[in-house]
Amino acid sequence: MVFLLAAIWGVSYVFIKVAVEDIEPAPMMAMRALLAGLLLLPYLAVTMGARPAVLALRTHWRPAFVLGALNAAVPFWLVAWGEKHIDSSIAGIAQATVAIFTFLLAARFLPHESVGITRILGVAVGFVGVAVLAGFDPGGGWIAVAGTFAVVLSSLSYATSGVYGQLRVRTVPGPVLATGSMLAGGLILLPLALFQLPSRVPDAEAIGALLALTILGTTFAQLLLFRLLRLYGSRRLSLVTYLIPGFALFYGVVLLDEPITVAALGGLVLILGGVALASGDQLLRSRADAREEPA
Repeated sequence: MVFLLAAIWGVSYVFIKVAVEDIEPAPMMAMRALLAGLLLLPYLAVTMGARPAVLALRTHWRPAFVLGALNAAVPFWLVAWGEKHIDSSIAGIAQATVAIFTFLLAARFLPHESVGITRILGVAVGFVGVAVLAGFDPGGGWIAVAGTFAVVLSSLSYATSGVYGQLRVRTVPGPVLATGSMLAGGLILLPLALFQLPSRVPDAEAIGALLALTILGTTFAQLLLFRLLRLYGSRRLSLVTYLIPGFALFYGVVLLDEPITVAALGGLVLILGGVALASGDQLLRSRADAREEPA
């Protein structure tokens, strides 16, 4: 599930890069969130029943609104604005800082979670890999630096939402949070979006990229996200961001002809090594526990 989510989010940077050429960040991301929320509503109605689904959304509107801001409106807009000025692969690299922010936030707000030396070493190795990858000169001067910083700032928002979501998903079903947060995020962005509507109909490529981003990178990914969050917590989930740069680089090279260098490959190896160190011990314990369970 972690690799699948990383693969989906990795290609999402390509979708954003293509769509943002014709559609401004606010209307693009407002449409992304609102459509994803509307697509999730039937799923919620089928799995819970129509009336229980509506009741659940009304009951849990507060955490849905908080997550709508932290996990949708703010980071969606920041990433889209950043990608107006940097390559999609650079955005994927900058997004890997989610793991660092999550580690720091979880150490403060989730002290019951174990933080062993192996996990600390894994985070450190992954951070070194991110630093190696970020050694690229994105070009574009100060505006490119600002674009990269915007994506890093979005990582802080995602990390905060991950920790908050882990606390809320214990008592609120994940699909309810996914649906409510997307609808809330879209509504938060809607006023700004109305001032940035396209002056002409976007081309088919931009519309197709937005639809792919909405269906695959948002609707399906949100269901997967909250399932992983409930099963493994925000620290473990944040490790997916170490895998995203590799996928983002691959998609950027293959689909957008973005450059790749030896430094990129070296950074990718370090990132994958960090993931193995940070999660491998827990995977071994989980498998051992599974073998000990009675048939």
